[in-house]
Amino acid sequence: CDWSSDVCSSDLRNPTPTVDLIIAQGEGVVLIRRRNEPLGWALPGGFVDEGETVEAAALREAMEETGLKVTLDALLYVYSDPKRDSRQHNLSVVFTAQATGTPVGADDADEAKVFPLNALPDLVFDHARILSDYQHFLATGERPNPQEGR
Repeated sequence: CDWSSDVCSSDLRNPTPTVDLIIAQGEGVVLIRRRNEPLGWALPGGFVDEGETVEAAALREAMEETGLKVTLDALLYVYSDPKRDSRQHNLSVVFTAQATGTPVGADDADEAKVFPLNALPDLVFDHARILSDYQHFLATGERPNPQEGR
């Protein structure tokens, strides 16, 4: 890009911002069974809309995919490995959250369900790694180390 003239090449591509939520309920977390490729279980989340903050996107995605009104607790980490999603380079801002009520799959989630942390299903994307980092965070209070890359 020539920033002085606001002219950018049309082949300039940047990562797409997304959000994921670790919604704690009891001794477990809410997962969704995806309706779209890649199929499988995942953390609730999705793309940040233009003009939307990541916090607002997290609240919206939680409601759309699980029917739950959540309270965001903390930022766990930002995951940006270019290979984390085979469809395109996404970066995900991952929040921890709390909610009450029964999750119900909606929007692009066929199902939403609480899974105990010690009995998680196979997960798509890098969500197994994210939940491993979350379990470490619960046990130690330590978030992932940026020097290790995620």
